[in-house]
Amino acid sequence: MATGDIYDRLLQKKAKLALVGLGYVGLPLALAFAKEVPVIGFDIDEGKLAKLRRGEDPSGEVEAECFEGSDIEFTSSEARLGEAGFYIVAVPTPIDRSNNPDLKPLLEATATVGRVLKKGDYVVYESTVYPGCTEEECVPILERLSGLKEGEDFKYGYSPERINPGDKLHRLDNTIKIVSGCDGTALETIAKVYGLVVKAGVHRTGSIKVAEAAKIIENTQRDVNIALMNELSIIFSRIGVNTYEVLEAAGTKWNFQRYSPGLVGGHCIGVDPYYLVHKAAEKKYHPQIISAGRFINDTMGGYIAKRVVKEIISAGKSSVGSRVLVMGMTFKENVSDIRNSKVVDIVKEMKEYGCVVEVVDPRADRDQVWQEYGIRLKETPGQDYDAIVVAVCHREYMELSEDYFCSMASPGAVLVDVKGIYRGKIGRLRYWSL
Repeated sequence: MATGDIYDRLLQKKAKLALVGLGYVGLPLALAFAKEVPVIGFDIDEGKLAKLRRGEDPSGEVEAECFEGSDIEFTSSEARLGEAGFYIVAVPTPIDRSNNPDLKPLLEATATVGRVLKKGDYVVYESTVYPGCTEEECVPILERLSGLKEGEDFKYGYSPERINPGDKLHRLDNTIKIVSGCDGTALETIAKVYGLVVKAGVHRTGSIKVAEAAKIIENTQRDVNIALMNELSIIFSRIGVNTYEVLEAAGTKWNFQRYSPGLVGGHCIGVDPYYLVHKAAEKKYHPQIISAGRFINDTMGGYIAKRVVKEIISAGKSSVGSRVLVMGMTFKENVSDIRNSKVVDIVKEMKEYGCVVEVVDPRADRDQVWQEYGIRLKETPGQDYDAIVVAVCHREYMELSEDYFCSMASPGAVLVDVKGIYRGKIGRLRYWSL
């Protein structure tokens, strides 16, 4: 089969498309393609696969109706995976304890594809990586395990994911997709395949490295800008002015770019810049602004915890034995994802000061939180808290009244409103926000 044939073969249902990795990126993409072409949804997590076969998304991001009418098979079988002719790899690319790229999931997924790769197949990567990773790390594995020659026997490309968990406005179909290929034929074929599901269109890049770099700076830019806001919030707190009031005032100028301070966790903004730092170091360059931004954002949880303790002490209480309620455990609002949640830093720091910390979250899975962080979520808040920290502004928290907080606060308690959602609404409780 010639490599250029795959698009037509998919449309004619003579070939199948495979999604390797069915997380928050892979599953929506798999289901979208399954409305157009036959799809193999591959994952190594049997528990996840069991739920997917029932039409349930373990992350809660994809509605049940999206499974309906989909030509898709969920499997962990490499033999079934090998029936595909167009592979999309969408596995996580985390960092290790030293903040270095952890390519193990990506390379293992690549090896899986390499073992079943056939002449004429396509492989496209969506996982966020540093520029050069696809060609330098992944393609050699594909060649070695398949015995095939890249560019001649199989084609490959890179199309970075742009899925934003919890965002119902910017979706796969209405967000422009970046595509790249190992040559002109690959680029055009990959662009046509993605065009089946991305109605907003595709943007072709001149090389795979450009596509990789474009993805990684999307989140690096946000990280640096949020770090600036976080640093400003620390300064403004010492001056005695509210950061959000300052942002509202500055925002009246036409060219002011609005970013807000806060916790930066998750598997994108809190992780991706480290991939660029790693590659820069490999090229003997130390990226000072990116590294500084990462330091500021990585330390904000500890900073907030220290401010909570200061507020408790200023009320004439000891931090030792003080009761603190933390509301929100996920890495951001309106999602169930707890990966790389910086709320954990707040909890750990306050416990080191002797506080008794309780945590609630209407969206996080209690078992996952316990397994990942050793924190037991409470079903409902208790009473007599010396500090209440609203760390994640879930939709469920947006309309809570001061009466609600007062009902479970001790005399002199402080409400810590990390994202400033109750600014101007609190009069009886002591109040602090970034």
